[in-house]
Amino acid sequence: MEFRPCIDIHNGCVKQIVGGSLRDQNDAAEENFVSGQDAAFYAGLYRKLGIRGGHVILLNPSSSEFYEATKAQALSALRAYPGGLQAGGGIHPENAGEFLEAGASHVIVTSYVFRDGRIHYDRLLEMVKAVGKERLVLDLSCRRVGEEYRVVTDRWQKMTEETLTLELLERLSEYCDEFLLHAVDVEGKANGIEKDLVRLLGAWEGCPVTYAGGVHSFEDLRELKELGRERVNVTIGSALDLFGGSLKLEEILDYVRS
Repeated sequence: MEFRPCIDIHNGCVKQIVGGSLRDQNDAAEENFVSGQDAAFYAGLYRKLGIRGGHVILLNPSSSEFYEATKAQALSALRAYPGGLQAGGGIHPENAGEFLEAGASHVIVTSYVFRDGRIHYDRLLEMVKAVGKERLVLDLSCRRVGEEYRVVTDRWQKMTEETLTLELLERLSEYCDEFLLHAVDVEGKANGIEKDLVRLLGAWEGCPVTYAGGVHSFEDLRELKELGRERVNVTIGSALDLFGGSLKLEEILDYVRS
């Protein structure tokens, strides 16, 4: 189990938002925290602490009036920590190279691969051809539907027909180096983890997987370690002191590494 940091950028600012509240219309989102620091500040801090494998996420679509400002923040973070961060949000074969050249270790992809509610393997192969399997992360962020977890796309606004299973992870792992999953129903709410989802991820014995959503206490971390069998990496956002929360980053790092 590793701690993976995050830098979420919306409307040109580093923010923490309630995941399910994001809307492309009017670039709206329910905000938990808006930072006075830029993205490069956080990247520099993560570099100083030696925390690798975190994700920089652009939360505005390319059609947004804020996209260029958000993109500039993301690129500045990648340049501040070359090889230390992954980049996601609107990534496709034509623009992936720009983020890799700026310093991203990997690019993170969802919406380009998932269209019309299902996986398009031809598009997935295009991404692999463009960047290589070893530099591709698939974002399988999901919502609970009954007893299942269904993958969501387009900044978590569209439900797909794809159910998260070990078989799906096995199949998709042939095309990527890692998985990233936000539990969208609890993301940004700091009310506890999605236990059944973590239990499912803990049964996965393949490539690395990072979980985000709901961690707000050391008890959550203990449960995540146990249910995830210490195989599941963790991202903490709104509950972290860097983003206005009560959990101290240094204590989190000590706990995860212990």
